Amino acid sequence: MSVTTTSQLCTFTVDDLFFGVEVTKVQEVLRFQPMTRVPLAPGMISGLINLRGQIVTAVDLRACLGLAPRGDGEPPMNVVIRGSESSVSLLVDTIGDVIEVSSDSFEPPPSTMRAAHRHMIASICKLPRQLLLVLIPERVLLLTQASETAGRAAGSAR
Repeated sequence: MSVTTTSQLCTFTVDDLFFGVEVTKVQEVLRFQPMTRVPLAPGMISGLINLRGQIVTAVDLRACLGLAPRGDGEPPMNVVIRGSESSVSLLVDTIGDVIEVSSDSFEPPPSTMRAAHRHMIASICKLPRQLLLVLIPERVLLLTQASETAGRAAGSAR
């Protein structure tokens, strides 16, 4: 007899894409927070947020995914994810529910998905009304660390 396990995922949307992140990786979910812009930061870094004394980098998932910018008057929501050394806020369009998904319903990302997107997606899950993309938060954290390193290198070269 096989035992089916489930995963709890915090869900959110970016453009018309439906994403999920393991609940254990999520620190908190917040409405729009004022941000301090970072000069010379890459386009995917929207700024810094002060969360009760903790400085958190805000990463625009639209920019990471190469999507059109959010419209004016549409403030993003924040999904703050925990890394091993720091936290990062993912700027998303809307926050969904926490859902429970059976582990046997996950499939690898399709080869037709753009490589840049596939790199950040652990798996996909076919839900009754939509496709859920399970994000690998560590890959987003690596992107931000790589862009911060590149920004420091560009700044020191001037």
